[in-house]
Amino acid sequence: MKLNGYTGDDLYKKPRLEMVETQLVKRGITDARVLEAMRLVPRHLFVEEAMRSTAYEDFPLPIGEKQTISQPYMVALMCERLGMKGDEKILEIGTGSGYETSVLGLLAGRVYSVERIAPLLFKARKVIESLGLHNVALKVGDGTIGWSDFAPFDAIIVSAGGPDVPAPLVEQLADGGRMIIPVGGETGQALRTVVKDANGVKSIEDTPCTFVKLVGRYGWGENGAN
Repeated sequence: MKLNGYTGDDLYKKPRLEMVETQLVKRGITDARVLEAMRLVPRHLFVEEAMRSTAYEDFPLPIGEKQTISQPYMVALMCERLGMKGDEKILEIGTGSGYETSVLGLLAGRVYSVERIAPLLFKARKVIESLGLHNVALKVGDGTIGWSDFAPFDAIIVSAGGPDVPAPLVEQLADGGRMIIPVGGETGQALRTVVKDANGVKSIEDTPCTFVKLVGRYGWGENGAN
């Protein structure tokens, strides 16, 4: 596992390694591949330069357009729950800064990521390309309708909170696949793990969390109504 366009020898290497040990390992993240990906991806490159000193702290950070880069622990937890082995085709809803996208790029065979806010996607693309990740495809669009051109997906990860699980995403999930999505109100949700198999679709809701709104046809409207 490596980033072809980035050596990792920088001023932020020590806080990045400390982040993994103190925020992830000590809180129960055990997937060795997820931990290694989090050690490698330079989170500070995905935030504004003025905030780089806090890039490896245990909280989300603003990235503009009223959006945030997720807390490192939440990224690791969601990735771990997908149970990736390395050859999966993944759909990510909410590219945002591109940080989680890059972690997924190290963990999966192919990543398709949809972002509704064009300026964020353009920024993310530049950083992702600078890291040498060539297994990531990005597009601007309504993430709640998925990306049917490349379905079915072995796993889907949604990085915004919706009032329910969008039906198109369930349809685009492969048999034997799983989806992780925050579901709940506008100000607070719980992570839901959706598993699809020959017997149908099952879901388990547990960890409380707070994400920005999942806006789109099958999510929240721009004004908050769904």
